[in-house]
Amino acid sequence: MDTIDIEHLINPDQLAVEIADKWRLWHSLRSPWIEQTKQLRNYIYATDTTTTANAILPWSNTTTTPKITQISDNLHANYFATLFPQQKWMRWEASTRDSAKREKREVIQAYMENKISQSGFITTVSDIVQDWILYGNCFAMVEWEDGFVNKESGEFIQKYTGPRLKRVSPYDICFNPTATSFEDSPKVIRSIKSLGEIKRMIDADPSNSYLKEVLDKMMGARKAVRSSEGHIDKGEGFTADGFSNIQQYYESDYVEILTFYGDIYDQASNEFMSDRIITIVDRAYVIDNQENPSWLGKAPIFHSGWRNRPDNLYAMGPLDNLVGMQYRIDHLENLKADVFDQIAYPILKIKGDVEDFDFEPGARIYLGEEGDVGYMAPDATALNADMQIQVLENKMEEMAGAPRQAMGIRTPGEKTAFEVQTLQNSASRIFEHKAAHFERTFLEPILNSMLEMSRRYMNRSDTIRILDDARGFTKFMDITREDITSSGKIEPVGARHFAERARRVQNLIQMAAVKAQDPTVAPHLSGKELARIIAYELGEPTLFADNISVTEQMETQSKVQDMQAANEERLMEAQEMGI
Repeated sequence: MDTIDIEHLINPDQLAVEIADKWRLWHSLRSPWIEQTKQLRNYIYATDTTTTANAILPWSNTTTTPKITQISDNLHANYFATLFPQQKWMRWEASTRDSAKREKREVIQAYMENKISQSGFITTVSDIVQDWILYGNCFAMVEWEDGFVNKESGEFIQKYTGPRLKRVSPYDICFNPTATSFEDSPKVIRSIKSLGEIKRMIDADPSNSYLKEVLDKMMGARKAVRSSEGHIDKGEGFTADGFSNIQQYYESDYVEILTFYGDIYDQASNEFMSDRIITIVDRAYVIDNQENPSWLGKAPIFHSGWRNRPDNLYAMGPLDNLVGMQYRIDHLENLKADVFDQIAYPILKIKGDVEDFDFEPGARIYLGEEGDVGYMAPDATALNADMQIQVLENKMEEMAGAPRQAMGIRTPGEKTAFEVQTLQNSASRIFEHKAAHFERTFLEPILNSMLEMSRRYMNRSDTIRILDDARGFTKFMDITREDITSSGKIEPVGARHFAERARRVQNLIQMAAVKAQDPTVAPHLSGKELARIIAYELGEPTLFADNISVTEQMETQSKVQDMQAANEERLMEAQEMGI
């Protein structure tokens, strides 16, 4: 069989080959991390527990106790509650006096709240937090979406317009893991589309004849590979991930797209290109090569790691160190199950002359003079493994930053409320630290990227719907680019501020309790000021007002008196009518 050089068949662009080489190199460098995540995923999503079995004997039990899954779910629920503890979880912080005006702040916050609500932001963040927990790394981009023009009528069709957060799977992005920082490293993002989608992308920009030429090259290469009867040499370099060989890939209707972000040296043109976005297909052809239009001064890709490593940009997750202990728990649980099986279905010891028999209730066993049948008692030591299993589970929770006290589970031996509170405070520090890190490195730059993108791409006024909290009804507001242009930044105020505020409120409530219980302390504490500060810290200013309780009591009494008067009036009218 003849050997055919793939490059002669497809005639690739040199720049596309260079980018594909970077993807393969960086993908190979992260292969140990991928194998670790696969092992962890097997435990997290195990349904057929034979995939995680560590049994030695073929008859041994192979059950997986989903402890890691429970910890993962608890972490997700608690991180999410910490990041978004209330409806108002972000605020605009002005950097100049003009920007600090109330009207400007309210408009910017109303705009951002509307876009977050309409774009599915919270749902996307939920998926991203799951990546953060499972993989230790999460990635995202911010894209601008606009309405579209009806091709037939030419009419502009209004749909969601504004920035949208997009999750990037940790498996679909590669970068140099040994770079000094994520921002400094070039990046490649992978996606898969059908040939039909690629054709529609190209047809959407008929003015660019080059794209049509690329499509012709793609279809010609597919035809050449499909009709080739010889062995294709060097095909591995052009085979997309997930396909066994170049023939399988080219015979499919799918196209691999690699998008490069960063600086690159183009060997073909002998040119160093700075801050580029280059999109290639089939690891062979360039369909887009442009200067990065982002105002961020870097690729518009965001990353956060749970436990950063100084010499590797792929961070560790809270579950990475728990696989070994999960393995041990499964081993002990299955040993217990094996012992119970041996007790329920004991091994028989047969001595001497014994006729064949069925082991079942009511069976008759016929023995010779020296025959004997008896049970072999299993060693029940493994049944005492519950304490060891409990210790392992507690260690897993603590090492993941999720002790059961933080989950609202009270363990035996905690005799006092002080002990419980101490443990909760210890756990909350871990939660607050990790959640604050996520806010600072991920949420905050993303929110400000969304706002800045709106300032850049808004070309018409945007009508948003907001809820007037003071009046309790929905109103509409027309917002322009100038309305949201100001000096300052958006700050998430969930994890870093809400937890601190909750502690202050708790301390104030304790002081109020002391004032109510201790008459010697009461004269020295202002109940009015305590109530005012608590209302402020809770974010409910209308909860407190001078003599509001007296006023409400008088209003209630007035309503009662009015009702009594109305009843008496109706009674008198009935008596006059002889009813």
